[in-house]
Amino acid sequence: MTELRFSHEPDASRYTLHRGDDLVSVLDYRDDGRTVAMTRAYTIPTFRGHGYAGELVERAVGELEAAGDRKVSPVCWYVADWFAANPARGGILNQRRSA
Repeated sequence: MTELRFSHEPDASRYTLHRGDDLVSVLDYRDDGRTVAMTRAYTIPTFRGHGYAGELVERAVGELEAAGDRKVSPVCWYVADWFAANPARGGILNQRRSA
């Protein structure tokens, strides 16, 4: 199996996952200095169905947890579903304040 390569591209506001030389999945975000709003998880159509988007979200959340200086706002439905399926990782979620 070809190894997966995770990278953070802050100038493009995205995380990427490559399999060999192929870009397989992208996670776009907006960072306001306190919260990272994960806005879109996208897997290249020919690579769908292999769990790449989930792997990418897992690695991005892990990197943010390790840094410890940001919360996550799951704007993208896929990221929200990933957090729902991984409730133990919910400590990094940005909790909205009630009005």
